[in-house]
Amino acid sequence: MHRPVRIADVEPAMDRRSLCLAALVVGCGLAPAAGLAQGAELRVITHNSFSLPKPLLAQFEAQAGVRLAIVKAGDAGEMLNKLILTRAQPIADVVFGLDNASIAKAARAGVIDPYTGPAATRAAVAELGFGAVPVDYGYVTLNIDLAWFARQSLAAPASLEDLTLPDYRKLVVVQNPATSSPGFAFLASTIAAFGEDAAFDWWKRLRDNEVKVAKGWSEAYYTDFTRNGGTRPIVVSYASSPAAEVFYSKTPLADAPTRSLSLRGAVFRQVEAVALVKGGAQREAAGRFIEFLRSAAVQEALQTSMWMLPVEPAAVRADVMRRFAPEPDRFDNPTPDQLSDRGADWVQRWTRVVLR
Repeated sequence: MHRPVRIADVEPAMDRRSLCLAALVVGCGLAPAAGLAQGAELRVITHNSFSLPKPLLAQFEAQAGVRLAIVKAGDAGEMLNKLILTRAQPIADVVFGLDNASIAKAARAGVIDPYTGPAATRAAVAELGFGAVPVDYGYVTLNIDLAWFARQSLAAPASLEDLTLPDYRKLVVVQNPATSSPGFAFLASTIAAFGEDAAFDWWKRLRDNEVKVAKGWSEAYYTDFTRNGGTRPIVVSYASSPAAEVFYSKTPLADAPTRSLSLRGAVFRQVEAVALVKGGAQREAAGRFIEFLRSAAVQEALQTSMWMLPVEPAAVRADVMRRFAPEPDRFDNPTPDQLSDRGADWVQRWTRVVLR
């Protein structure tokens, strides 16, 4: 069970960067709210990876005249299921984190309302549709441990087919698509690139080459990946993971110790959005929160807090992302409708092919 985090209850340390972020919010058109009951609560349901600087969220509260109640509800799929189960009595006013894999299902389930404010009509680098407003985007892809490959004098795989060869036996760890969003995204990418039958034939050969299956991303990256003491030098992760390695390193790094791969069938572009919850209260405040997520301050901050890319075309790219997280040359995505209509069947077939 997730306890709502009331941002106003946290007294942030306002360092210079935080003050700059707060100043940016004031300059993003978020004038003090009129017509809102001071101290009203805006309920925001998100996935567990939602993270923005606390001073930035506190500044939004002050400008909008609301208290944020942020409920982290698991991954995007779990979050959507909670919205569906509670649609008769909505538990939130606004939802962040619906993506290409969940937006069609959310729209069909009738748990979101279209938003028509300025952010909905402004150009975005990546669009999603269904009345939701895109906020960020990123790529699920394979990452490799560069030092491991150098020690073994082994070339990095040049295609997914390489991963089924003897040289790459027991080198790969993926996440179970039934329990992991990146795991599902990676599965979907293989299907989009090759078609269902050819993709599952590849998965069978990868199983025969002793791929390891982890429950989720954290287990795969922090336990199984050789970069963190595991035995697998190839992991399904994100194109931004090398930048995060540099950013969080205890010692300065001139180069990233890992690299993402841009291979056919191995790159899924994820677009995340914010939407109004159907039947939710605080419509004015919810709209202001949607506009806030497209503000310059948030579009800058999310790059090194959620490790996603900004959808605003004019947003400044964080230096660490620009240097160490180049966008893949290609991606292979099913449509949102295909993901909604066929996703469950794909997961069941994957389970039969890979785990049984």
